[in-house]
Order: sequence, then structure tokens, then C-alpha cells
Amino acid sequence: MSDARQLLGMKGASGTTNIWKLRLQLMKPVTWIPLIWGVVCGAAASGNYEWHLDHVLAAIACMLMSGPLLAGYTQTINDYYDRDIDAINEPYRPIPSGAISLGQVRLQIWVLLLSGLAVAWGLDQWAQHTTPVLFLLAIGGSFVSFIYSAPPLKLKQNGWIGNYALGASYIALPWWAGQALFGQLTWATALLTLAYSLAGLGIAVVNDFKSVEGDRALGLQSLPVAFGIGPASWISAGMIDLFQLLMVAVLIAIGQHFAAVLLVLLIVPQITFQDIWLLRDPVAYDVKYQASAQPFLVLGMLVTALAIGHSPLTQGM
Repeated sequence: MSDARQLLGMKGASGTTNIWKLRLQLMKPVTWIPLIWGVVCGAAASGNYEWHLDHVLAAIACMLMSGPLLAGYTQTINDYYDRDIDAINEPYRPIPSGAISLGQVRLQIWVLLLSGLAVAWGLDQWAQHTTPVLFLLAIGGSFVSFIYSAPPLKLKQNGWIGNYALGASYIALPWWAGQALFGQLTWATALLTLAYSLAGLGIAVVNDFKSVEGDRALGLQSLPVAFGIGPASWISAGMIDLFQLLMVAVLIAIGQHFAAVLLVLLIVPQITFQDIWLLRDPVAYDVKYQASAQPFLVLGMLVTALAIGHSPLTQGM
């Protein structure tokens, strides 16, 4: 089990000296899942995805760009700049443990970034975009990832700004990529996904609970540090629920009543698991909460995307 956690980049991992396992651990494969799912939601929201071989291969390439390459870049650069924090919170991580050199880490950052940008450019050529939308999204997302982790801006120093940037990167950006690849990204959909990303802010807070000790020692104002663990767990739960309920209202407003009912039914178990795990002890039960509640969150995203794909929101900018 500890070996599997090591490969996925999860907390409580075992050590290793295998350079490729270390590289994979830096990329944290467990974090790729929401971005890959975001591409699926974007493709569904486009209303134009078809089960043809070229569409399937393009979708897989977009998932590769969003997940292993650019999310891998994000996680690696975050570990690079957080090595002092990880030395306190997770000293077994590849960098603070000394298992991999900083030069090797910098090389990995550049390879992942340039590979992700190259795939984005190729997808624009496949989609025959006159404006390289995917490439621009990849550039923008990579820049946000850099300023999230790197000084002097280091957005993660501020719990609100940093967590929203993280939430938008994990929900809005891959959704936009999937929708732009197969259709047209509208301003209405872009604004809706940015609002949905506020639910992602709540999820990002959950990831902060495991780092409270290091964040406090180095002066990072994550929400658990700024407000305390108990209040931050309520903030997290409230953000997740409030902005999903906002999506319910939007679905009703655009006439997608069945989808609105389905979304409500998917929100109910999330609230239940919040009460069981998140609000009880978010430090001890953060992994159990995410494993039990997040599947319903991502299914709700797909329901919303499919509803948008059958609404006037997909028509023009």
C-alpha cells in the first residue's frame, strides 16, 4: 500500500531510490484525475464530440496535455518551491529527502512544460483553429501554476487567492480546453465554469489541512492557518455546497430541469460525507472525505456539462 501511495504522490508514501518512481512521485498522478475529467466535461459541453477515432485520439491527447504533462509540471514546480515546507510536513518527499537533485527537478519541469505546450499547439492544428486557443490556454495555465508556487507573487501565500487559482486551474482550464477542442468556448460557459471553480476553492482548502504545521512555521496564510482548522472546514464545506447549488439555479434558469434534479441528488451525499468526515476531523479524515465525496462532485460536473451542451450557451460568443 505504501508503494502505491509513493507512486501516486500521496501523503504517507514510502521512500525509493528509483529515479523514475521519484519523477512520478513529483508529478503526483493522483492530482491528474480532476483535470482529465475536466476535459471530458468540456468535450461534453461542446455538444460536438462524436465517438470517431480522430475525436477519441484528440481527447486522449488533450487529457495527456492537461493531466500528466501540465498538471505534472504544476506539481513538480510546486514541490521545487515548497521544499522547505515539505521538509517539515513531508520530509520523505523526493526533494527534501535528497533522493533527487535540484538539477534533475529543474530538467523535469522544463521537459513537462515544453511537452505540454507542444501537444497544445498540435491540438490547435488538428482543430484548425485560426487562433491557437489550446496553446494560449496552456500558456495561461502554466503561468498561473508558476506564480502560484514561485516568489515573489507565490499566490498560495494567500488562502483565498491561492485556493481559487488552484480551483480554477483544476476545473475551468481543462473544461475550456475540452470545449474549445471540439466546439466553441462561449463567454457564458467560461463565466459559469469560473463560478463552479469556487467549489474547487473549497476542495483546495481540504488539501491545506495536511500542511498546517509547515504553513504556519513559514508564514503562509492558508485558510486553516488563518481561521483555524474547525472554521476552515466549515468554509470548505460551505464553498463546495453553495456554488454547486448556484449551478442548480443556473440549470433551472436555462430549462435543464432534469439535470438540476440530478445535480441536487449528487449534492446530498456530498453533504452527508462532509458531516461524517470533513467537519468531524479534516486532518485525520481528509483522504477518506475526498475518496467518498469527490466522485459525486465530478459526476455533478459531467451532468452540468451535458446540460450546457444541449443549451443555447454553446452557441457563439
